[in-house]
Amino acid sequence: MSDCHSLGNCDDSRIERLYEYLDGALSHADLVEIKDHLEDCPECAQEHDLECLIRSVVKRSCTEVAPATLKASILDRISQVKTVDH
Repeated sequence: MSDCHSLGNCDDSRIERLYEYLDGALSHADLVEIKDHLEDCPECAQEHDLECLIRSVVKRSCTEVAPATLKASILDRISQVKTVDH
C-alpha cells in the first residue's frame, strides 16, 4: 500500500482498506503493509486520524443511557405496529 506518489493519489479502495485496518479485519501482513503506508502517506494518515476521532466521539456518545420512559414508549409502539400488521 505504500505506492502513493503524491498527496491526493490515494483512491477510494485504499481508504476502504484503512477502515478495514481500523476494524482489525485484515491479516497480519495487510496490517503491517497499511501501517507502513500510513507512515509514508500524509493523506491516508490524516484520514486515519479523522476516522479515529469520529470513532472516539461515537463511542463516547454511545455510553449515554436513554430514559426508561423512552424505552417503554418505543416498546409500546413496536407492540402496536405488530398488532396492526398481523
